[in-house]
Amino acid sequence: MRIAVLTETDANEARVAATPDTVKKLVGLGASVVVQSGAGAGSGLKDADFEAAGATIATDAAAAAGDADAVLLVRRPEGERLAAIKEGAVVVATMDPYGNEAALQAMAERKLAAFSMELMPRITRAQVMDVLSSQANLAGYRAVIDASAVYGRAMPMMMTAAGTVPAARVFVMGAGVAGLQAIATARRLGAVVSATDVRPASKEQVESLGAKFVAVEDEEFKQAETAGGYAKEMSAEYKAKQAELVASHIAKQDIVITTALIPGRPAPKLVTKAMVETMRAGSVIVDLAVERGGNCELSRPGEVVDHDGVKVVGYLNVPGRLAATASSLYAKNLLAFVETMIDKEKKVLAPAWDDELVKATLLTRDGAIVHPSFQPQPQPAA
Repeated sequence: MRIAVLTETDANEARVAATPDTVKKLVGLGASVVVQSGAGAGSGLKDADFEAAGATIATDAAAAAGDADAVLLVRRPEGERLAAIKEGAVVVATMDPYGNEAALQAMAERKLAAFSMELMPRITRAQVMDVLSSQANLAGYRAVIDASAVYGRAMPMMMTAAGTVPAARVFVMGAGVAGLQAIATARRLGAVVSATDVRPASKEQVESLGAKFVAVEDEEFKQAETAGGYAKEMSAEYKAKQAELVASHIAKQDIVITTALIPGRPAPKLVTKAMVETMRAGSVIVDLAVERGGNCELSRPGEVVDHDGVKVVGYLNVPGRLAATASSLYAKNLLAFVETMIDKEKKVLAPAWDDELVKATLLTRDGAIVHPSFQPQPQPAA
């Protein structure tokens, strides 16, 4: 059983899919682990660290993955990395499958068993494998740190001989994992925090962290959550009422952090240009949904936009801005999942294709796209 860990090729990706700790555990499970040279550099991990944990270092992707039964990655393999992986291998990564049908087809044509970690079901057994939560938690924390750096003023209230410094007012839009961590971090830094979300259950969570909850709490709001715990798409009437409430609130804020995402859809637009223009100069907006189109009308991927003195931050791959910590958590998520596919007696990779975790995350197998959500739709007859 040979497992390969490849170096990420995206310019904005500093994370790595394994750490010396997880390599040591994979070796203990009977795996021969090969790590591409430099894979951990962005996370402060040297090749020697992986060697000390029992891995072999390969010079390039082809040498690492050519004979591997499984390949661990942060991002979906494409180009040379895809070509380097042998047919029939298991590939585990964050695949970003929505809207990337051509990339899925390319993996199917390589006959890969490709697993998308973002599709892990939210059940008790899979909590330790939940990459969305582990990475969003860090994104929420980092969003506040980035906001405070761009803000240029103190966050907590300070009583000094020269006068009183008022506490920053922080508004978090979306109280999922990232939003709740943003609330907690902003509170720890001494800010006055408020938050909004369309899911009723979030109100108690927000208030338990010491923040004020802001939302139109009508009948539609009480039904605004899916069975899986995600936010539902709201009606146009509700959106209008919520936007009016939010607009008046945003005008009084120093920092706004947006975290709203709906799986498989573009990020909802929550902050309009007109709302931004009500904020005072020096205020900051951090858009954590910028890679999905953004929650703010003015955000631009990878840029800090200055609009009449209000800075709109659109950093890419925010968890990757804490690469060492993000890699540590992500690698543990992958280890927990891969371990379920290892026959511990025979020490071989043996996925149970009928396992609920496998069925939920498997995108391609035996030359076909097998996940029901991503199979090609039949074309209507002419």
